[in-house]
Order: sequence, then C-alpha cells, then structure tokens
Amino acid sequence: FLKEHRKVEEQGATIAQQKKDFGSELARQQKAFEAKFAQQQKQIEALAATIQKVSEQVALSKPAPQLVANP
Repeated sequence: FLKEHRKVEEQGATIAQQKKDFGSELARQQKAFEAKFAQQQKQIEALAATIQKVSEQVALSKPAPQLVANP
C-alpha cells in the first residue's frame, strides 16, 4: 500500500510539473505570436502607405485630357 501511495504521489507531482511546463510554454508561444502579429501589422501599414503614395504619384503624373477642335 505504501509503495502504491508513493507511486501515486510521484505521478501527481509529475502531472503538476507537466501542467506547469505546458502553461509556461503556452504563454511563451502566445507572447511570440503576439509579437510577430504586431510586427506584421506594422509591415502592412508601411506597405499600405507606400501604395497610397505611389497611387498619388501616378494620378499626378497622368496628363490632363486635352480637347481637340474639329475643323
């Protein structure tokens, strides 16, 4: 009985440690995900700003339509 009791206690301690390790790893992965997401958001914003600038430059560089008189 004492051997079984000790075995159960050891298993309980192992499970508790695994839960702690899992929680720590989950928190680490969540933090890494959030950091990567924030980085990608900044990249998207920078690309969108660049696209907007290029669109404005293209619009300004188009020649104005000219009317041609028919003789």
